Amino acid sequence: MAEKPGLTRLTGRLYGPNCDDDDCPNLYRTENRTIVVQGDLYDGFKAPAGEGLVEIPEHVLREAVRALGW
Repeated sequence: MAEKPGLTRLTGRLYGPNCDDDDCPNLYRTENRTIVVQGDLYDGFKAPAGEGLVEIPEHVLREAVRALGW
């Protein structure tokens, strides 16, 4: 799994071979210490212009918290 430029992956390492094509939910930390979320688009309501909503499993957030040592 290749790292994205400027991003540190916090999740997705526990899935094994099921996520070898980078299509699983993930959280990344940017160089500016913000969080980027990768996941399935959520269409429960329309986000404001320029924003998007994604839906990720709870266990992905727990994995990110462990990676950050919180």
